[in-house]
Amino acid sequence: MENTKQEISETIKKAISEISKEIKINKKEIKDIIEIPPSLDMGDYSFPCFFLSKKLKKSPDKIALDIRKNIDPDSKEIIKDIQTSGPYINFILDKRIMVTRLFKEIFNDKKEFGQIKTNKEKKPKTMVEFPSPNTNKPLHLGHLRNMAIGESVSRIKEFAGEKVIRTNLNNDRGIHICQSMAAYKLYGKNKTPSKTKKKADHFVGDYYVLFKKNSKKDKSLEKEAQEILQKYEKGEEKTIKLWKKMNKWALEGFKKTYEKFGIKHDKEYFESNLYEKGKDIVKEGVKKGLFEKKENGAVIVNFSEKDLGEKYLLRKDGTSLYITQDIYLAKKKFEEYDLDRSVYVTGDEQKYHFKVLFKLLEMLEISNKNQMEHLAYGMVELPEGKMKSREGTVVDADDLIKETQELVKKELKSRPENKEISQKEIEQRSLKIALASIKYILLKIDINKTITFDPKKSIDFEGNTGSYLLYTYARASSILRKTKNNFIKKRGYKPVKELEKQEKELIKKLSQFEKTIYKSHKESNPSLIANYSFELSKIFNEFYHSCPVMKSEKQEFREKLVRAFIRIMKNSLNLMGIEPLEKM
Repeated sequence: MENTKQEISETIKKAISEISKEIKINKKEIKDIIEIPPSLDMGDYSFPCFFLSKKLKKSPDKIALDIRKNIDPDSKEIIKDIQTSGPYINFILDKRIMVTRLFKEIFNDKKEFGQIKTNKEKKPKTMVEFPSPNTNKPLHLGHLRNMAIGESVSRIKEFAGEKVIRTNLNNDRGIHICQSMAAYKLYGKNKTPSKTKKKADHFVGDYYVLFKKNSKKDKSLEKEAQEILQKYEKGEEKTIKLWKKMNKWALEGFKKTYEKFGIKHDKEYFESNLYEKGKDIVKEGVKKGLFEKKENGAVIVNFSEKDLGEKYLLRKDGTSLYITQDIYLAKKKFEEYDLDRSVYVTGDEQKYHFKVLFKLLEMLEISNKNQMEHLAYGMVELPEGKMKSREGTVVDADDLIKETQELVKKELKSRPENKEISQKEIEQRSLKIALASIKYILLKIDINKTITFDPKKSIDFEGNTGSYLLYTYARASSILRKTKNNFIKKRGYKPVKELEKQEKELIKKLSQFEKTIYKSHKESNPSLIANYSFELSKIFNEFYHSCPVMKSEKQEFREKLVRAFIRIMKNSLNLMGIEPLEKM
């Protein structure tokens, strides 16, 4: 419906020029200012006049009245009425014309409704890095939020015409990895995941928890882990063999969780292949006078920005730090893929690290600030408080998915309409609903905010949940199964004289999909799509209860409205990484 908004912008621009020739404002500026009122009673679009008050030296209420006087409501066919409310000019559109245009855009086979047009000759290349786990324990609930955000942002960017490369950095070396190795070396007794019938990454994680538990009593464990780290860095054969074996177990387990959650990476990076690299880049920076080498051999950078301060880039013994590794990896990424943009999805505790990294990449002319983005998300907590991996109180991703699926199974089996379906179908359907429930609750909250996750509340079929979205989609699909009419799309529908309030509300909400996608892409914010989907579902359910489709005088029109809802809802769910269900 961007064309409609464009028409309103033209109308407003013409009216402003009538009351003052001195004000220079273009249609795009006006278009960006136009708002969508919260209630249908306040119109379909609204133009606030606050910004003109200083320029015209009048109150915004008076300006709204003056602009309204200079608008001819008959100048645009779609405009039914124009009203003022204080500083706002409200445009009421003819919903019959509006829905005709809407259907034309939604059922356009040449492009998906809501896709952002790009003027660039080739697709911009964007790399999104997530979830970057440590290989000493299984993926947990925090990783699930990372994965939900990373995958959703990737899909939004693809929908906007970008070429997305999904990548993952595996943190597979360091003292934390050696702690799991030390515990296995002392207590493992040649056990394996297959012998213990345990998922491989959970098997490795058990030894990390065991190390943390026993090291409180036995201080020699810390010494053992340090010795293993030294042996690893020297390339001692037995240590490398054990490291490879435990790393392989962890990565095998991760892969199964990624597959279940619907994640597939295009490229995997490993810290073990990178940690020694980047030193030459830093040394070159010293030669250029960008960095300072201290008397003890350490290399630092002193930033002019107060919030960045001083940062070590190389230790006094010449060894590298995480930041050194990340400089090298960023350079490698841009060279390998000729990237236009690189996005990192991590917890918000790493904000300082990425501010420093992006500044260093600018100084070294590897990339500019417009090519780098840090998507920092808030932590995920449980109703009983924070998770602590070292104490074994973390909710493992696999366990959470399983627990949520069991809750869904119980709900599905309790429904009379599901008595005849097979156990296999219950398994498949319950997993899809469980994943939708988890993904939605991890996406619906703004990524900057902390989430409290409650599995029981997440599957409520009537609440603000992923289950509710799927239930609404399935309800709409059931209508079309009953109509058995596959030609509405081509044939059109009989013109309708009057529209019910619920029909108008649904038309208006469907028309807002484009704007939601644009804003969500611009801000890298999947919560906008999640909340739009919930609001759309609520409005559809009100329509469902008030406006019967079957055997109605408006059956063809309403059926097409249902089809429009299904198409937009399917796209919304897909952008959140949620698979739609036609039956619940």
